Amino acid sequence: MPLHFFLLLFSIMPRQIIKSGQVSENRKARFNYSIEDTIEAGVALTGAEVKSLRYGLVNITDGFVQNRGGNLLLSNVAIQPLPTANKAIRFDERRYRQLLLHRSQINRLIGKLAEKSATIVPLKMYFNNRGRLKVLLGIGRGKQQTDKRETIKRREWEREKSRITKKHC
Repeated sequence: MPLHFFLLLFSIMPRQIIKSGQVSENRKARFNYSIEDTIEAGVALTGAEVKSLRYGLVNITDGFVQNRGGNLLLSNVAIQPLPTANKAIRFDERRYRQLLLHRSQINRLIGKLAEKSATIVPLKMYFNNRGRLKVLLGIGRGKQQTDKRETIKRREWEREKSRITKKHC
């Protein structure tokens, strides 16, 4: 195989496989939404998708949850296929993935989605201690531009306050 193929492969994939711990985090979600509640859910995946997730090849920043026929589906989450994977087992990167929850939890979340301006977004994707992929979902409402400015001011003030206390200590 050509050398540039291996260079591309190692530039995309991290050197270690993720056994347990965080795979991806959506840091923009807490800035764009005021999160009221969180819930942990499993995701129905294929084997090739799980292997890609073990290498951290996922982007959840544009993801959201939608209701289709009484089931909750994770939409717009991009799981990239492994560059070394067989071409026969390729999958659609942005397909809908079913969330694995109890029926009572699904009904509660569908009720929250029915409320005005409520959104469910993925906050984190991680492997738990048993090696199962979990998604931390945040139930929230979109922030207005003024709320975002207040968040920025508060963050900058906390940063400045920590700098001042470091100097004087």
